[in-house]
Amino acid sequence: MKKTICALIIGAGVSVGMTASANAVEWSQEGERSSHASAYLEMYGETTPPVGFVNFCRNYSSECRGGSASETRVALSNERWQELSRINTYVNAKIEPVTDQQLYNVPEHWTYPENSGDCEDYVLLKKYYLTEMGWPAESLLITVVLDENNLGHAVLTVATDLGDFVLDNQSLDILPWQDTPYRYIKQQSQLHPAVWVSLDPEYGSRNSTVSGRLTTDR
Repeated sequence: MKKTICALIIGAGVSVGMTASANAVEWSQEGERSSHASAYLEMYGETTPPVGFVNFCRNYSSECRGGSASETRVALSNERWQELSRINTYVNAKIEPVTDQQLYNVPEHWTYPENSGDCEDYVLLKKYYLTEMGWPAESLLITVVLDENNLGHAVLTVATDLGDFVLDNQSLDILPWQDTPYRYIKQQSQLHPAVWVSLDPEYGSRNSTVSGRLTTDR
């Protein structure tokens, strides 16, 4: 089984795939927009970004500019779902999991990976490919979570009209956020790529450090 690595530092002034399987959330033309608030992540105001993200913005300033007057949710058609599946599967197979300490001799370094990287690098590459395919960047949100062991992890949240879906390098499936085992801490704002919002009123705005783990895909 392919192993995946993530080590995240979440702090002040700073700061992932799936294959289409039988257990994945499958697109249905008969699906209707969810009327449940739980399909959409709730936000609790601005918070500090991860340290690695701040440094990423210094290196890739164009990726952290712009903004939108309103939130964007993509209409999740069958074609769009297949695009998510294709990019997610491709990136998960392409990138070998390696820690930032091993690659760069630093605890945290966010960048576009060539052949190897950790969880946030998977996320950045997936977002890049999807935007190149025409997905609006403001619908593709880098998201920080705590996993089942209370350790830091990054996933890509996709804002759609059917809810918020998660592309994750520690799972074989693309899932609605509420069906994942994670505690959601913070993510990029849809209104500006350099702004982060809290997803957890008790945790998201704290200054904290969390470390990742070595895991095995299911």
